[in-house]
Amino acid sequence: MQYIIDGHNLIPKIPGLKLSDPEDEMALIDLLIPFLRLTRSRAKVFFDHAAEGQSGERNFGLVKAVFVPAGQSADAAIIAHIQKLGAEARNQCLVSSDRMIQAAARPRYMKIIKSEDFADELIAKLSENPEKTKAFEGLTVGEIEEWEALFNQYGTTPDGYNP
Repeated sequence: MQYIIDGHNLIPKIPGLKLSDPEDEMALIDLLIPFLRLTRSRAKVFFDHAAEGQSGERNFGLVKAVFVPAGQSADAAIIAHIQKLGAEARNQCLVSSDRMIQAAARPRYMKIIKSEDFADELIAKLSENPEKTKAFEGLTVGEIEEWEALFNQYGTTPDGYNP
């Protein structure tokens, strides 16, 4: 699933996130990454009011963030993106409670999820799997065993290795 997310519309719907926080965009991205990993999805998140020199697209792995420059709106950028998708839009899901953006998505047969409903889904999914939600965890037991098998596949220690 590919999500198209109205970032500043979603942030106030998530407990603990506030639009007044200068790091609100990164906090949302940090929550989205483990959610997307768990759901095997990707997202394109739009934020408006980017600081001068900070506008443009940035890749955060499963999340592509679009920082819309000041003077333009994320709403207009999302609508333009939906229109550019054409028929491909029906394979994507819009996350926004903004009626104007939803109206642009309906003729493209996009699935639409209100921000508050997506926030509930996000929190529920992350609560189900708290051990898998940390952005940078150590290796799991299975991963350690795989690496050990890879390194021990020849059965000898390398020349010059002196334990």
